[in-house]
Amino acid sequence: MQISIGNVLSAADLKTVRDALKRARFVDGRVTAGFAARQVKNNEQVDNADRSFDSIRQLVTERILGNDVFRMATRPKALTPLLFARYEKAKHYGNHVDDALMQGLRTDVSFTLFLSEPKSYSGGELVIESAAGEDAVKLPAGSLVAYSATTLHRVAKVTRGERLVCCGWVRSFIRDAAQRELLFDLDTARRRMFARDGKSADYDLLAKTSANLLRMWAED
Repeated sequence: MQISIGNVLSAADLKTVRDALKRARFVDGRVTAGFAARQVKNNEQVDNADRSFDSIRQLVTERILGNDVFRMATRPKALTPLLFARYEKAKHYGNHVDDALMQGLRTDVSFTLFLSEPKSYSGGELVIESAAGEDAVKLPAGSLVAYSATTLHRVAKVTRGERLVCCGWVRSFIRDAAQRELLFDLDTARRRMFARDGKSADYDLLAKTSANLLRMWAED
Protein backbone atom coordinates (compact mmCIF):
# COMPACT_ATOMS: atom_id res chain seq x y z
CA MET A 1 0.00 0.00 0.00
CA GLN A 2 1.17 3.50 -0.84
CA ILE A 3 -0.24 6.37 1.22
CA SER A 4 0.36 10.11 1.47
CA ILE A 5 -0.11 11.74 4.89
CA GLY A 6 -0.30 15.51 5.31
CA ASN A 7 0.74 17.72 8.22
CA VAL A 8 3.08 15.27 9.90
CA LEU A 9 5.22 18.30 10.79
CA SER A 10 3.73 21.66 11.78
CA ALA A 11 4.98 24.97 10.42
CA ALA A 12 6.93 25.50 13.65
CA ASP A 13 8.47 22.02 13.37
CA LEU A 14 9.50 22.69 9.78
CA LYS A 15 11.22 25.93 10.75
CA THR A 16 13.10 24.16 13.55
CA VAL A 17 14.25 21.37 11.24
CA ARG A 18 15.24 23.69 8.37
CA ASP A 19 17.21 25.98 10.70
CA ALA A 20 19.05 22.95 12.07
CA LEU A 21 19.81 21.70 8.56
CA LYS A 22 21.51 25.00 7.75
CA ARG A 23 24.00 24.27 10.56
CA ALA A 24 24.30 20.52 10.02
CA ARG A 25 27.37 18.74 8.67
CA PHE A 26 26.61 17.00 5.36
CA VAL A 27 28.55 14.12 3.80
CA ASP A 28 28.39 12.24 0.50
CA GLY A 29 25.20 10.18 0.49
CA ARG A 30 26.97 7.19 -0.99
CA VAL A 31 28.46 6.32 2.40
CA THR A 32 25.20 4.58 3.42
CA ALA A 33 24.34 3.04 0.03
CA GLY A 34 24.75 -0.59 -0.95
CA PHE A 35 27.34 -1.57 -3.55
CA ALA A 36 24.90 -1.27 -6.48
CA ALA A 37 22.95 1.78 -5.25
CA ARG A 38 26.27 3.54 -4.71
CA GLN A 39 26.61 3.71 -8.50
CA VAL A 40 23.40 5.73 -8.92
CA LYS A 41 23.18 7.75 -5.70
CA ASN A 42 24.12 11.41 -6.03
CA ASN A 43 23.08 13.43 -3.00
CA GLU A 44 24.27 14.60 0.40
CA GLN A 45 23.01 13.63 3.83
CA VAL A 46 23.50 14.76 7.40
CA ASP A 47 26.46 12.95 8.94
CA ASN A 48 25.14 10.25 11.29
CA ALA A 49 28.07 11.01 13.58
CA ASP A 50 26.87 14.61 14.04
CA ARG A 51 25.52 14.38 17.61
CA SER A 52 24.34 17.99 17.50
CA PHE A 53 21.55 16.81 15.19
CA ASP A 54 20.24 14.12 17.56
CA SER A 55 17.52 16.34 19.02
CA ILE A 56 16.14 16.98 15.52
CA ARG A 57 16.10 13.27 14.73
CA GLN A 58 14.24 12.67 17.99
CA LEU A 59 11.71 15.44 17.29
CA VAL A 60 10.88 14.17 13.81
CA THR A 61 10.74 10.54 14.99
CA GLU A 62 8.21 11.53 17.68
CA ARG A 63 6.07 13.41 15.17
CA ILE A 64 6.05 10.49 12.73
CA LEU A 65 5.24 7.85 15.35
CA GLY A 66 2.67 10.17 16.90
CA ASN A 67 0.66 10.34 13.67
CA ASP A 68 -2.43 8.09 13.87
CA VAL A 69 -2.65 7.49 10.12
CA PHE A 70 1.03 6.53 9.91
CA ARG A 71 0.63 4.03 12.74
CA MET A 72 -2.50 2.52 11.17
CA ALA A 73 -0.87 2.22 7.74
CA THR A 74 2.51 0.83 8.79
CA ARG A 75 1.98 -0.90 12.20
CA PRO A 76 5.51 0.09 13.28
CA LYS A 77 7.46 -2.13 15.62
CA ALA A 78 10.60 -0.02 15.14
CA LEU A 79 12.04 2.68 12.91
CA THR A 80 15.56 2.82 11.59
CA PRO A 81 17.48 6.00 12.53
CA LEU A 82 16.20 8.79 10.29
CA LEU A 83 18.26 9.98 7.34
CA PHE A 84 18.14 13.66 6.29
CA ALA A 85 19.12 14.23 2.66
CA ARG A 86 19.84 17.24 0.49
CA TYR A 87 19.57 17.35 -3.31
CA GLU A 88 20.96 20.49 -4.92
CA LYS A 89 20.84 21.25 -8.64
CA ALA A 90 21.76 18.24 -10.83
CA LYS A 91 21.59 15.81 -7.85
CA HIS A 92 19.48 12.69 -8.19
CA TYR A 93 19.17 9.06 -7.08
CA GLY A 94 18.79 6.43 -9.79
CA ASN A 95 16.58 3.36 -9.75
CA HIS A 96 17.16 1.11 -6.74
CA VAL A 97 15.46 -1.07 -4.15
CA ASP A 98 16.12 -0.41 -0.47
CA ASP A 99 18.19 -2.87 1.52
CA ALA A 100 16.14 -5.63 3.17
CA LEU A 101 18.04 -5.20 6.45
CA MET A 102 19.14 -1.88 7.94
CA GLN A 103 20.60 -1.31 11.38
CA GLY A 104 19.67 -4.89 12.26
CA LEU A 105 16.00 -4.38 11.28
CA ARG A 106 14.00 -5.90 8.44
CA THR A 107 12.65 -3.06 6.28
CA ASP A 108 8.98 -3.53 5.41
CA VAL A 109 7.91 0.05 4.66
CA SER A 110 9.92 2.97 3.27
CA PHE A 111 8.88 6.58 3.80
CA THR A 112 9.93 10.04 2.65
CA LEU A 113 9.00 13.16 4.63
CA PHE A 114 9.22 16.29 2.46
CA LEU A 115 10.89 19.33 4.06
CA SER A 116 11.06 21.77 1.11
CA GLU A 117 8.04 23.48 -0.41
CA PRO A 118 7.33 22.05 -3.90
CA LYS A 119 7.54 25.48 -5.55
CA SER A 120 11.04 26.07 -4.18
CA TYR A 121 12.64 23.47 -6.47
CA SER A 122 12.07 21.87 -9.86
CA GLY A 123 12.41 18.16 -10.53
CA GLY A 124 13.24 15.97 -7.56
CA GLU A 125 10.10 13.85 -7.70
CA LEU A 126 10.15 10.52 -5.90
CA VAL A 127 9.21 8.07 -8.65
CA ILE A 128 7.77 4.77 -7.37
CA GLU A 129 7.32 1.86 -9.76
CA SER A 130 4.49 -0.67 -9.60
CA ALA A 131 2.64 -3.04 -11.91
CA ALA A 132 0.33 -0.12 -12.71
CA GLY A 133 3.22 2.05 -13.90
CA GLU A 134 5.18 4.90 -12.33
CA ASP A 135 3.92 7.37 -9.75
CA ALA A 136 5.86 10.64 -9.38
CA VAL A 137 5.39 12.01 -5.85
CA LYS A 138 6.17 15.57 -4.76
CA LEU A 139 4.30 16.61 -1.63
CA PRO A 140 3.94 19.83 0.38
CA ALA A 141 6.51 20.38 3.11
CA GLY A 142 5.58 18.50 6.26
CA SER A 143 3.82 15.73 4.32
CA LEU A 144 4.97 12.12 4.11
CA VAL A 145 4.59 9.28 1.63
CA ALA A 146 4.91 5.69 2.85
CA TYR A 147 5.26 2.78 0.43
CA SER A 148 6.42 -0.82 0.32
CA ALA A 149 10.17 -1.21 0.75
CA THR A 150 10.07 -3.93 -1.92
CA THR A 151 9.48 -1.45 -4.76
CA LEU A 152 11.93 -0.06 -7.26
CA HIS A 153 12.06 3.73 -6.96
CA ARG A 154 14.23 6.73 -7.79
CA VAL A 155 14.58 10.47 -7.24
CA ALA A 156 14.41 12.52 -10.42
CA LYS A 157 17.17 15.04 -11.09
CA VAL A 158 16.75 18.40 -9.40
CA THR A 159 16.94 21.13 -12.03
CA ARG A 160 16.41 24.18 -9.79
CA GLY A 161 16.62 24.93 -6.09
CA GLU A 162 17.18 22.51 -3.24
CA ARG A 163 15.23 19.40 -2.22
CA LEU A 164 15.37 18.57 1.50
CA VAL A 165 13.81 15.34 2.75
CA CYS A 166 13.85 12.96 5.68
CA CYS A 167 13.84 9.25 4.87
CA GLY A 168 13.34 6.21 7.05
CA TRP A 169 12.25 2.60 7.17
CA VAL A 170 9.75 0.70 9.27
CA ARG A 171 10.03 -2.76 10.75
CA SER A 172 6.33 -3.59 10.92
CA PHE A 173 4.48 -5.91 13.27
CA ILE A 174 2.69 -7.03 10.09
CA ARG A 175 5.19 -8.29 7.52
CA ASP A 176 2.70 -8.82 4.67
CA ALA A 177 1.71 -5.65 2.79
CA ALA A 178 -1.72 -7.00 1.81
CA GLN A 179 -2.50 -7.79 5.44
CA ARG A 180 -1.43 -4.30 6.50
CA GLU A 181 -3.79 -2.83 3.92
CA LEU A 182 -6.71 -4.98 5.08
CA LEU A 183 -6.15 -3.89 8.68
CA PHE A 184 -5.90 -0.25 7.59
CA ASP A 185 -9.20 -0.47 5.71
CA LEU A 186 -10.93 -2.19 8.63
CA ASP A 187 -9.67 0.37 11.13
CA THR A 188 -10.67 3.23 8.85
CA ALA A 189 -14.18 1.79 8.47
CA ARG A 190 -14.72 1.21 12.18
CA ARG A 191 -13.49 4.70 13.07
CA ARG A 192 -15.87 6.23 10.55
CA MET A 193 -18.70 4.11 11.91
CA PHE A 194 -17.92 5.22 15.47
CA ALA A 195 -17.78 8.88 14.41
CA ARG A 196 -21.15 8.54 12.67
CA ASP A 197 -23.10 6.23 15.01
CA GLY A 198 -21.11 5.89 18.21
CA LYS A 199 -20.55 2.52 19.85
CA SER A 200 -22.91 -0.13 18.50
CA ALA A 201 -23.18 -3.87 18.00
CA ASP A 202 -21.91 -3.50 14.43
CA TYR A 203 -18.99 -1.41 15.61
CA ASP A 204 -18.12 -4.06 18.21
CA LEU A 205 -18.04 -6.76 15.54
CA LEU A 206 -15.69 -4.71 13.38
CA ALA A 207 -13.49 -3.95 16.38
CA LYS A 208 -13.41 -7.66 17.30
CA THR A 209 -12.48 -8.68 13.75
CA SER A 210 -9.75 -6.05 13.49
CA ALA A 211 -8.23 -7.00 16.84
CA ASN A 212 -8.30 -10.72 16.12
CA LEU A 213 -6.77 -10.36 12.66
CA LEU A 214 -4.01 -8.26 14.20
CA ARG A 215 -3.53 -10.95 16.86
CA MET A 216 -3.40 -13.63 14.14
CA TRP A 217 -0.89 -11.85 11.87
CA ALA A 218 1.35 -9.84 14.19
CA GLU A 219 4.98 -10.79 14.75
CA ASP A 220 5.88 -9.48 18.20
